[in-house]
Amino acid sequence: MESRIESAGNGKVKLAASLRQRKHREKTGFFLAEGVRLCEMAAASGWKISFGLYTPSVAGEKRAGALIGRLKELGCLLYEVPENVFARASSTESPQGILLVVEQKGISLGELRLPEKPFLMVMDGIQDPGNAGTMIRLADAAGMDGVILLKGSVDAFSDKTVRATMGSVFHIPICSNTDRKEFMEFVREKGIRLYATTLDEGAKVCYEADLSGSIALVFGNEANGVSSDILRMAEGMYIPMFGKAESLNVATAASALAYEAVRQRRY
Repeated sequence: MESRIESAGNGKVKLAASLRQRKHREKTGFFLAEGVRLCEMAAASGWKISFGLYTPSVAGEKRAGALIGRLKELGCLLYEVPENVFARASSTESPQGILLVVEQKGISLGELRLPEKPFLMVMDGIQDPGNAGTMIRLADAAGMDGVILLKGSVDAFSDKTVRATMGSVFHIPICSNTDRKEFMEFVREKGIRLYATTLDEGAKVCYEADLSGSIALVFGNEANGVSSDILRMAEGMYIPMFGKAESLNVATAASALAYEAVRQRRY
């Protein structure tokens, strides 16, 4: 189904534009998937799509045209809009001409389907959406069983985070805005060992840590690290540094540790 919207004052355009703010994403339960690639992944994901907006120029492109055809086959509500109207709805500086308003599919801890030896990613106060999105993408690539964002972390469904996931937001279970106490009770009950990066005395070099069992890798705030209450529960480890750099970006550190865990678990 499709129609045309001419005014930036239209309710659907206003709704799409409002999703740039976390409070409106939380209120409506929607988020934006913008750009051909993300919209293709949204269409293939089976997630519920409320509606889509596209420009006449993008409809004339081969790949985007095929996507629009696929969305029509799925019964998605589509609206053609002028370039200036699309720009009002878009969350990017250089709009690609197509976006979808998608229903969030975050889950609770209790809804996580865990194997015998769970392998989880936990974000404890991560603030940068690029880091968070990259880490969700990493968790997907490493075959993790879920991503947990504790309260105080960036919104997993912000436009910048979603773009940084490169579509992995549709592939891996995500528990957003998770209560810290609930999380700590959850890992105790499930027998999941927490590992966190720290330079505290007694921390092991990451290659000596046993990451082959039921584990959750915890990564903390870019400036302050993992919070004290989580650190008290966790086993500390560190990544050895051989050059003059004093630290690693949190997403880079997550990659190193996640793939050390993959090595131990699969090879």
